[in-house]
Amino acid sequence: MTTNFGDEEQRAHDPSAHEQRADSEKTIQRNPHPDFSKVQASRPDWPEDPVRTFTKTKDPTWKPGQGGNDGGESLKKEHVEIDPYAEGRPAAFNYKLMISAIIPRFIGFISTRSKDGTSTNLAPFSYTTVVNHDPPIFVVGYAGGYENAKDSLKNLIDTNECVINVISEHFVEAANSTSMNAPYGVSEWAISGLHPAPCTTVKASRVQEAIFSIEGKLMETKEFESRATPGKKTGVLAIIEGTRFWAREDSINEERNAIDPSILKPISRLGGITYGRTTGFFELPRPDFEESKKAGELEHLIKPKVHGQ
Repeated sequence: MTTNFGDEEQRAHDPSAHEQRADSEKTIQRNPHPDFSKVQASRPDWPEDPVRTFTKTKDPTWKPGQGGNDGGESLKKEHVEIDPYAEGRPAAFNYKLMISAIIPRFIGFISTRSKDGTSTNLAPFSYTTVVNHDPPIFVVGYAGGYENAKDSLKNLIDTNECVINVISEHFVEAANSTSMNAPYGVSEWAISGLHPAPCTTVKASRVQEAIFSIEGKLMETKEFESRATPGKKTGVLAIIEGTRFWAREDSINEERNAIDPSILKPISRLGGITYGRTTGFFELPRPDFEESKKAGELEHLIKPKVHGQ
C-alpha cells in the first residue's frame, strides 16, 4: 500500500524534496528574461475589449484531396527526429519541448481541501483535459509521485474531491499567483485575493470569480515511473468524474448546454511563461461522406487503405 505524505511529513521523510521543487524553475528555466519587469514595461497595454470576430477559414474553397492550404510550402521543410531517452538528454528538455508544442492547453484551476478541513489548496494545472461526457470525465496530471505528492494531489487522494475552475481573463494574475512557491501553511486564497464559494457535492470551494466550475469526485489514480531513472516516480494521473457544473448566469444559454466564449474569455497555456487569449474564431462544419460523394468531391479519391496511410 502506498503511503501519502503531507507537506510537513515530506520534509521529515525527504528533506531534499522541497529543495528540488524550489530549484525546478532554475533547471527548467521557463522564464527566458533576466528582468521580466523591463520586458513587460516595454510592451503595449492589455487591450481591454478586443473585437472578438468570426472570420472565414484560411481557404474557404478547399476541396477533398487538396492537402494543406499552404500551397505545399510545409512539404519543403525537413524534420528532425528526437529520442526522448537519448543519452545525456535531461528529462527537463522533454518537458520544455512538450509544453511548447502541445498548445494551447486548458488550465485546470483546481481547488481541494484536506480531509480534516484544516487546510486548503488552490493551484493551476495545465496537464488537464476532458475525456468523456457521459459520465463527465476529466484527467489531471501531477508532477512527482505519491510519496512526494503536492498538497493538491494529497488532498484529492485523501478526500476524493476537488473543484476544477476555468481561468478567465479577469482573474489571470490572481490565478497565476497561486503557483508561487509559498511555504507550507500559506493560503493561496489569501495571496490571490480570490473568493471561495460553496459547493453542493464536494466540501472543497469553487472560485466565485470563475465563469465555469466543475465539482469532481476522484475515480482512480495511476503513478508513472521514469524511463531514464528506473525507480524514480515522476508523475500521477488522476481521473475525475464531474458531479456538478456551475455557470455564471450571463454566460450560459437558455437550454443550459453552451457557454458563450466571448463572456468566458478563457486563458490557455502555451510554452514557457507564455499564455494565450481566445479572440479570433472561425467555424468549420464536419463533412458528410455521402453528401461529398454525391457532389462529386470524392471522385478518384475513394481508395482502399494501404500501408502508411
